[in-house]
Amino acid sequence: MSYKSHSHAQWSSRMAFVLAAVGSSVGLGNIWKFPYMTGESGGGAFVLVYLICIFLVGLPMLMSEWLLGRLGQKNPISTMGDITRRLKRSRAWVLIGVAGILGAYLILSFYSVIGGWALAYIQMAVVDTFSGLDNDSVGTLFGNLLASPVELLLWHSLFMIMTIGVVVGGVAGGLERAAKTLMPALAVLLVLLVGYAATTGAFAEGAAYLFTPDFSKITRDGILAALGHAFFTLSLGMGIMMAYGSYLSDDVNIGRSALIVVVMDTVIALLAGLAIFPIVFANGLDAAAGPGLIFQTLPLAFGNMAGGWLFGLLFFVLLVFAAWTSAISLLEPLVEWIEERSPLSRVGSTIVAGLATWALGLATVLSFNIWGDFAPLGMFDKFAGMTIFDLLDYVTSKLLLPLTGLATVLFVGWFMGRDELRSQLNMSDGAFALWRVAVRFIAPIGVVIVFVSSL
Repeated sequence: MSYKSHSHAQWSSRMAFVLAAVGSSVGLGNIWKFPYMTGESGGGAFVLVYLICIFLVGLPMLMSEWLLGRLGQKNPISTMGDITRRLKRSRAWVLIGVAGILGAYLILSFYSVIGGWALAYIQMAVVDTFSGLDNDSVGTLFGNLLASPVELLLWHSLFMIMTIGVVVGGVAGGLERAAKTLMPALAVLLVLLVGYAATTGAFAEGAAYLFTPDFSKITRDGILAALGHAFFTLSLGMGIMMAYGSYLSDDVNIGRSALIVVVMDTVIALLAGLAIFPIVFANGLDAAAGPGLIFQTLPLAFGNMAGGWLFGLLFFVLLVFAAWTSAISLLEPLVEWIEERSPLSRVGSTIVAGLATWALGLATVLSFNIWGDFAPLGMFDKFAGMTIFDLLDYVTSKLLLPLTGLATVLFVGWFMGRDELRSQLNMSDGAFALWRVAVRFIAPIGVVIVFVSSL
């Protein structure tokens, strides 16, 4: 069957590309996950380990995905198909593209539900729901949200409509426009919240907690968590960065752009910590509260401070913006594949991809309530008690993403020619040698450690 050809779009500028890549990287992982992981893993020592991991593992992997995308100039599956044919390598490497698109699809299906939680909390902040709540009341508020399939469905649907509405515009009208609007807005909101945190009387305590390493608190699990988060925060192994790289022109320096993205992603995560921990300490809350830090602990603080409704509103708008920019990028690989491999237009491809993702998200919605006791693989001890949401999270974060990331760096590091890599990256001899060591040895070993430990 022959399909109509689609001209492959390109980013209008390096800045547009960098902003879109940062938007993809900056998500719930930065604003929601990084602060609570830091709290659980001992503060500054975890941050230091994380910084080492993101530069030794995350950076070379990011460059590898962009490099493959730019070489192929197509969706991740077709890109790997073309490159393997040209290099006369096994067609099995095409599975990198397949697994990447599949991973992004599965992740967005439940990521959209969590994005919907943030939308629900914006509405709660607007009507001052948090005011005067105690610890039990805040927990009940969150529990009631999860227990209502109708409410979760409403917010999940709204979040997916927001995501489809951007991606349908294509590279220039959708991805770029969203990145140029949402990323500066996110930065302004974050700075405002850090400014507020500086007035709480616990800013110095929060900063010390974040930046003063206490190596006695470093554990094996903490190191593995830092390594895993460095890998996942940059949207690696999901086909996203390969898809974004396919829109990249030859004159963009991949190494320099990747360094900017890694630094900006890290700065935003640290700013989120500076915004959150002073509020936590000023209100006598637990920094190690885990995943509930954002949706249960912080509303308690917002409900008992002067002007808390406003700062609660700002915070959850920030959280939605972060989730939205990542959701846009998660939908893009599947849309790009459908658009290039079917007769559908950009609009049609986006609607089909968006509806398919929304439909799978219904399983996550129901896993928090009606299907809460349904464990699809409960006959196996390993998966006993795992809901559909738990399984989707496990399969993607523990299996698909590490394996896809590992295959990517192995292919680039060991099965592509040195000269071609050198011409694509346009780096100095020393920088290129360092990158090659990282992509051939350091990054693969890091991913294997995370993968084996997670199993």
